[in-house]
Order: sequence, then C-alpha cells, then structure tokens
Amino acid sequence: MNVRRFNTHEENNSRQRGFTLVEIMVVVVILGLLVGLVGPEIWKRLSSAQEKTAKAQMASIHAALDLYRLDMNQYPNNLDDLIRGSGENWDGPYLADGKMPIDPWGNEYIYSVSDGGRDFKLSCSNNNGEPIVYR
Repeated sequence: MNVRRFNTHEENNSRQRGFTLVEIMVVVVILGLLVGLVGPEIWKRLSSAQEKTAKAQMASIHAALDLYRLDMNQYPNNLDDLIRGSGENWDGPYLADGKMPIDPWGNEYIYSVSDGGRDFKLSCSNNNGEPIVYR
C-alpha cells in the first residue's frame, strides 16, 4: 500500500514563512503616502492650536493687567510686577499659581507699557518668527 503524507509537521517547519521583499516595499510605499498626505494637515492643526493657546494666555495676562491697573491706577512697568509687586494698593499676585505663563513655543511674552502707564502692548512670536499681537 502506497501511503502519501500530506502537510506533516516536519514539512511545515522546513518551509520558511515571512513576507516577500515586494510585499514589504508595498507597505512602505503606502505608509509613505499616508505620512505625506496626512502629515502636513496635522502640523497645520498643531500650529493653529498653539496660536489659540497663546491668544488665550494673553487674554488671561490682559485680565491680570487690568486688575493691576484698577488697584495701582496704571499698568505695571514689567510683567513680573503682576507677581511680585509692591505698593500700598497692590493686591496681588494677579496671575493664577503666582507665576507668569510662557508661550507655547517656550518663550516669554513680550510686554511694553506706553502713554505713562495708561496703555500696553502684549505679544509673542511663533516658530516662524511671525508676531502674534494681543493689543
């Protein structure tokens, strides 16, 4: 009697299993296309979120500056005065946690006072150096 063995354990182990070079290349090309198409959109949204965060932080600083002005009758000479001010009417710190926030790009906000302490300008710069001005 002639008996044939099909799919024995030994035959399965002797065959090497894996992906062919063509299959791997197809997957790499597909991943490259996805990164090329989706990546720029993700970076745009990240940049937009950072700018929105900067504007929200500047609005918070603006509110603190207005509170300082109500107490001291003028805007401070620098932003540190919101945290470590002095004077008879000083009722600070005017910022939450008693510390100055930094912009989303890791820099300090740019503040300047004008018109004898009656007006100010608050800004920061994004990664491209473009200014984001609150006032």
